[in-house]
Amino acid sequence: MVDLNAPIIPWKGMGNIELYSHLKDFYEYIDKSRPKILTVGMFDVRYEIENHVYLWFSILNGRLWKITALKDYKGKLFDNIHIGMHIDDVLKIEPSFVYDDFEEVYCSPKGVFIETDPEKHTVLWISVYVKELDNEDFERGNW
Repeated sequence: MVDLNAPIIPWKGMGNIELYSHLKDFYEYIDKSRPKILTVGMFDVRYEIENHVYLWFSILNGRLWKITALKDYKGKLFDNIHIGMHIDDVLKIEPSFVYDDFEEVYCSPKGVFIETDPEKHTVLWISVYVKELDNEDFERGNW
């Protein structure tokens, strides 16, 4: 199901997986792949698919709100940014990224988070998410 070479598209998705998809659409895939499952917060669940992606779902509305590319993901963000790249090179390509000290990630208003290795300063994970993430009632599943 996950195309590891597909582009990473902010506000849309990656790996042929679309944001806003419903958990029920992943039933067979999740059942077959037996991913690691983690409850994140009170109303979110995260599935890890074989070092390929994390799929983050709201328990309240069942919809996919964030997808994170992991170490085996080969697709690129903005046609050039990829896992393993040095953050200085990322910032040359896309200067909209700003480091968030609290979250410890680079954030872009274009709908992307990047987490880096604290010693090597290389990209560990790239996440895309739904536009409604900053809405007041996001955690209530009203999106």
